[in-house]
Amino acid sequence: MAPELTPDESSTNRQVTDDEPETALETARLQLERAATHLDIGDSVIERLKHPAKVHEVTIPLERDDGSVDIYTGYRAQHDSVRGPYKGGLRYHPGVTRDECVGLSMWMTWKCAVMDLPFGGAKGGVVVDPKSLSTDETERLTRRFMQEIRPVVGPTMDIPAPDMGTDPATMAWLMDAYSMQEGETIPGVVTGKPPVVGGSAGREEAPGRSVAIVTRETCQYYDCPLADVTVAVQGFGSVGANAARLLEEWGATVVAVSDVNGGVHDPDGIAVETIPSHDEEPEAVTRYAETAAGTGSLTRLSNADLLELDVDVLIPAAVGNVITADNADAIEADIVIEGANGPTTFGADAILEERGIPVIPDILANAGGVTVSYFEWLQDINRRTWSLERVHEELETEMVDAWNGLRETVDERDVSWRDAAYIVALSRVAAAHDARGLWP
Repeated sequence: MAPELTPDESSTNRQVTDDEPETALETARLQLERAATHLDIGDSVIERLKHPAKVHEVTIPLERDDGSVDIYTGYRAQHDSVRGPYKGGLRYHPGVTRDECVGLSMWMTWKCAVMDLPFGGAKGGVVVDPKSLSTDETERLTRRFMQEIRPVVGPTMDIPAPDMGTDPATMAWLMDAYSMQEGETIPGVVTGKPPVVGGSAGREEAPGRSVAIVTRETCQYYDCPLADVTVAVQGFGSVGANAARLLEEWGATVVAVSDVNGGVHDPDGIAVETIPSHDEEPEAVTRYAETAAGTGSLTRLSNADLLELDVDVLIPAAVGNVITADNADAIEADIVIEGANGPTTFGADAILEERGIPVIPDILANAGGVTVSYFEWLQDINRRTWSLERVHEELETEMVDAWNGLRETVDERDVSWRDAAYIVALSRVAAAHDARGLWP
């Protein structure tokens, strides 16, 4: 990992190369500084937003099923709460770091502001390979993690949600652990729970659904009817699978999908509704490829090759930093819609912009997750459940309104979609800071 930038270092002048990949924190700061050049905002506000308000690091002892004890490290980065409680996911992954959590928490601040939600940004996780744990071990780890971070979370303080390696069951354990210590059931402490304990209908598929909505609106903007659009999706988890299925339902032709082992490509189209998502059946794309090998025009390809297919829309929906300065010149898609968090490095973004390839940023495209989390939070506070139809209608309205806000900024200022997103977000966050002032 590259070192964290100090306040007096100008990250915009740093030469980022793929020999020394930029961290999520570096990327977030580079994007912040670039956005700031478009706005008349005081340097003090920008300086404050380069840094998290707090980063909590905790030690989590876990008794394994065999009676041994292992020690894990957990983090909760809280970036900014000027517009409301901190909000953001918790991930279980061996690659979790402090700087990653800080960078992702910054993106959550911008994401909530782009969507005009009354939240700030947070992110956290545990440095662990969840595949190495049994279900019982995962539950014990989760409950102990909540006990360690309990003083800094709550329905009006900081509201975690699922992320990489966590799921609705994880959120239910977190909620139960918190509620048991508080002496009352408090469903609003987390979102992304099973509906039976206060979760919202439509939450799991919301990020993928928002990616599909944004893809539809963007294609219409560029005069590309969905019936004529070809789509490649890297990553067939909850985001990629739900986006692909909905786009196919709306008339687009999905020609390539992939999982961690690689993907399949069929220029005539893939029946994505027949392939389980990674959450439904891990590595189902691989098994589909093995079963359908040699059928028609279907061929196998690597994840790297999928990114370089000649398609109308490319949706990187797996992990971060997959489009880099090394492969940006080889991207042949007409439009890139970011389904994952941070799939495009700062250097690659500049190359794609110079090549005239629009990139719709993650902080808009996959914001359906935090938006429906907001709906869930409202339902929990009011103790009133919404129907799936209402959730879909409300999400459609919120996503289209947010997309139109960015479109107006793109048209008026002649900037990239990412710059437009940051201009909108930063304007709202800076205005809130200005209105509230600085505590002496």
